[in-house]
Amino acid sequence: MKKFLIVVVSVILVLLVFDWLHFYEGFYLDFGDEKPTEYFMKVEGEEIYMKKGEEFQPFEIKGVNMGSGIPGEWATSFAADEETYLRWFGYIQEMGANTIRIYTIQNDTFYNAFYDYNINNPTPLYLLHGVWVNDYVLNSHRDAYDDEFYDTFLENSKITVDVIHGKRKLNIGRVASAGHGSYKKDISKWVIGYIVGVEWDDSTVAYTDDLYKDKEGYSSYKGKYMYTSEDASPFETMLTMVGDKMIEYETQRYNTQRLVAFSNWPTTDPFEYPKIIKDFFLKCARVDTEHIKTTAAFIPGQFASYHVYPYYPYYLSFAEDWSVFGIESKEAFRDEQGRVNAYRAYLQMLNNHHTMPVVISEFGVSTGRGMAQVDKDTGRNQGNTSEGAQGQALIECWADIKATGCNGGCVFTWQDEWFKRTWNTMHSVNLSRTAYWSDYQTNEQYFGLLSFDPGEKESVCYVDGDVSEWKAEDKIISGTHELSVKYDERFMYFLVKKKGLDFEKDTLYIPLDIAPKSGSNYCENFDVKFDRDADFVIVLNGKDNSRIMVQERYDALRSTYSQDIYKFDTYLKKNIPEKNSPLFVTVELILRTAVALSPETKDTVAESYETGKLLYGNANPKSPDFNSLADFCASGDYVEIKLPWQLMNFADPSKMHVHDDYYDGNYGIEYISIDEMYAGIGSGSERIKLGEIELDGWGNKVTYHERLKSSYYIMQNLWKEEKIK
Repeated sequence: MKKFLIVVVSVILVLLVFDWLHFYEGFYLDFGDEKPTEYFMKVEGEEIYMKKGEEFQPFEIKGVNMGSGIPGEWATSFAADEETYLRWFGYIQEMGANTIRIYTIQNDTFYNAFYDYNINNPTPLYLLHGVWVNDYVLNSHRDAYDDEFYDTFLENSKITVDVIHGKRKLNIGRVASAGHGSYKKDISKWVIGYIVGVEWDDSTVAYTDDLYKDKEGYSSYKGKYMYTSEDASPFETMLTMVGDKMIEYETQRYNTQRLVAFSNWPTTDPFEYPKIIKDFFLKCARVDTEHIKTTAAFIPGQFASYHVYPYYPYYLSFAEDWSVFGIESKEAFRDEQGRVNAYRAYLQMLNNHHTMPVVISEFGVSTGRGMAQVDKDTGRNQGNTSEGAQGQALIECWADIKATGCNGGCVFTWQDEWFKRTWNTMHSVNLSRTAYWSDYQTNEQYFGLLSFDPGEKESVCYVDGDVSEWKAEDKIISGTHELSVKYDERFMYFLVKKKGLDFEKDTLYIPLDIAPKSGSNYCENFDVKFDRDADFVIVLNGKDNSRIMVQERYDALRSTYSQDIYKFDTYLKKNIPEKNSPLFVTVELILRTAVALSPETKDTVAESYETGKLLYGNANPKSPDFNSLADFCASGDYVEIKLPWQLMNFADPSKMHVHDDYYDGNYGIEYISIDEMYAGIGSGSERIKLGEIELDGWGNKVTYHERLKSSYYIMQNLWKEEKIK
């Protein structure tokens, strides 16, 4: 019996060791069997082909990028369940897409759902799988040959191969910025290729190239599947090494190959630009995958992957002579309205440059209220775009992609993601809490075709002129002027009532007292007085001239960007506004920080725009007149308003944290907690009384429901029409 137990325990230990080595460490035995390499995708010239039966047919990628975030969770939680993924896959295929692109290894939940969705599906969805580089490594002092960069990058590429073949187990944190679980479903038959890497940090690329430019062996590499041309840089050589070893691993272990691309974007594109563009956009690095060659042993081949948005790059607009880009004339890219389509021209540059297929693996615009970049030619901006306009912009981008010969692209992105940040709003919010509220001013959160709207089934209010959703307990001011208030995870809503309201002629003022240490009881701009110190004033003055204004001392733009915009330091004593300053200013959002047009001049250019201007319209998604950007709507004696939290200097409404006084013991934005604020309503003829609004917040317990945006249906019509043709 004792011997039997020893044998059983020994066998169990051997199995556990084998399981660990095989599934956790990627160990396998190579018996050297020479079998024909299997593949179902390949590149011929500048086109991608997929095997259908015994023949290869052209395959145009109609893709959608998919993130891993849902409301109330961070992306690294990978919290979506199988039911959610299956529902999303159905929506995506019904839209006409044939491909999903993911950036990193997800939890095993994603792969299980993807397998279940496809296994009995005669027209399956396909997958482009990314190999991620952790942000903390990429944006650091490390060069690309540092062990933490190169070794981890290579290891993660091999782990990704194992994951799609259903031969991996990952503990939490085993791969940074990736999921975990037991990957037992082989989805490789639907994975058309890998996009290796991320949007490269230009300083890391430049640092690597400069550090190794004269060192032997760092500008050339010859592998079995990939090798460098004589023009390759050290960074490009590193990519070639990773790609070659990744292909080798999949070929030897799984006897299969698939397409490979290396991620790229305009910041590290392969072009040489005129001096003014290099100086203004601080372009210091280039990555050219034409310097990465493939051997006959790698059968599928590679394609060029680029993230390109209509507002970035905006490089070409800074040059009069486009011949330096290999483009004969601007006139070839001017539309019937006389607008120059620099986006299409840039895509043409990419296709002219590459001898391989070009896939625009990210393109899109945001439906967020806030805006971070502008395409002044075509109006396809980064933010401040309605859902309908988003759909139209996607149609135009897709037309540009096809007209320039690209082999398709992937819309960015499938779902809105509450946790995200944007460079021009991140100073105003608590970045450790962004997952718990929907910040309509931060455009990065709203690139999705699927919206997560507050409320379990519907939002607490829709600004549409229908006041039936308002209750008696919402009222805080009664009398000749009435004011009601409610809120959710995205907006604070106001209902104004004035008997006999003449909306286009009457001017109404709604003072808001947010922060306890700032504000004024008088607004000299409009000669209006309040019974409390107000930080903001909402001015209702017809459809085209309504806005929210902020007391100058509580101006978030000034607190952070005074030197860029106003050319002075607001924290010098002579520039600090008085605590009770009666001056209220427009609410602005930074669009571009101060950058010199050239090193030879001290003149700098910065730009902001008035984000406090209110847009009139119907904000109910069920309305035929729906405008997702609408801020207010009038009906009879009533006016409904919705304001994004950040527009009122809330840093985290889930815990009711607002900006403290920027100058009283602080040097910039700090947060304080409040449990009430005050608002009033009046016409300015007498001192306006403010009523109390109790603020409870919601902590980490968010409510939301899914809604397909107008842009989803616009893209559905486009891609379904193309399929019919």
